[in-house]
Amino acid sequence: MTLICSEDRILSSTQNIQPKPRYGPWLKSTSSKDSPERGRLGDYGGTWSRALKGRVLREKEEEKAKYVGCYLDNPSRRALRGLSFFDYKKMTVFRCQDSCAERGYLYAGLEFGAECFCGHKIQGANASQAECNMECKGEKNNICGGVNRLSIYRLELAQESARRYGSAIFRGCFHRPDNLSLALPVTAMMLNMSVDKCVDFCTEKEYPLAALGGKACHCGFPNTRFRLHDQEDEQLCAQKCGGEEYESCGTTNYFIVYQTQVQDNRCMDRRFLPGQSKELIALASFPGAGNTWARHLIELATGFYTGSYYFDGSLYNKGFRGERDHWRSGRTICIKTHESGQKEIEAFDAAILLIRNPYKALMAEFNRKYGGHIGFASQAHWKGKGKDNECCPSLARIRPSTTVVSNKLRRLDIRGQDLWG
Repeated sequence: MTLICSEDRILSSTQNIQPKPRYGPWLKSTSSKDSPERGRLGDYGGTWSRALKGRVLREKEEEKAKYVGCYLDNPSRRALRGLSFFDYKKMTVFRCQDSCAERGYLYAGLEFGAECFCGHKIQGANASQAECNMECKGEKNNICGGVNRLSIYRLELAQESARRYGSAIFRGCFHRPDNLSLALPVTAMMLNMSVDKCVDFCTEKEYPLAALGGKACHCGFPNTRFRLHDQEDEQLCAQKCGGEEYESCGTTNYFIVYQTQVQDNRCMDRRFLPGQSKELIALASFPGAGNTWARHLIELATGFYTGSYYFDGSLYNKGFRGERDHWRSGRTICIKTHESGQKEIEAFDAAILLIRNPYKALMAEFNRKYGGHIGFASQAHWKGKGKDNECCPSLARIRPSTTVVSNKLRRLDIRGQDLWG
């Protein structure tokens, strides 16, 4: 299996990191007349961006929304390309609007009764209002789009700057990539360059990176040609912006880079296989070996749903759409199974075999049995007695299932510790 998006998802690994403030290296001035102005900017050691002062100190906005219509949505090219999330039990119109407004997006759209998409512009065609016909999962008598149809609302916030894009995150100073047009495909020349102008431009173009190189603003995604791994000394980027004297805008060879509010969704969208698969691939394991986690990684790496030999409603509600497909449908990239019988195993053409320390697998399965896929069994369950608390007899299933898979099918063996790092 090849993880095709591992290099392209650099930004996603930063979600839990405390964000840096939005500024670059401050350009020092020897002129005494600059000191009073800097003093008015706040006690931030001279690094405060005047262009951001109004955003950070703005009053709390009053969220309002206006319905703009029903729109077509293509899973491979979304009409709204910012933040997205779903909740197959509690989605409401207000929850979607509130989440998008909180992040500074201009539009909020609901689809399939349970999915929420945010964006700065609509990139889809109008559809008939009758096609947006699915009730919201979390509230009756309110419509949340339809099948590949978005009910879109325009969010009207009090502050224009907040409504447009919110804030960006300073990533550092980086050397100009070798093949600039491939690494950062969109470029605009700006005589009065400022951080805000470049960030706003790249946000409008739906790119998560804004790179300032003197008078040029470059936009793109993190990729193998522009990895953001090797930061340079920030003084190499310390060239005054044409439109904002207290900000640095980089040079032609060293770029100041910011992360915009645009979410990198290239590896988030999932869909069923476009045609029926010619072979059935089992994702086989003993319960508790990490099958669900492996499915999550496979779906994000390939963009295709995984299936299941069973049906788990809780997993379906969490986004594993392949749960509802018959395991022989051929629309999923692989099929979860814990079966150990020879007949059941030989129904597949190939297998990915997950192997985990039996003790850890048994403990994980016991936790799942009483706490769900991401919960834990209580102390009362661990101390209880009776058949409901017997998990160890299941250990006998490990050897036969492994033997059948090993002898009858083409297989790829994956150790459980490799999934958790």
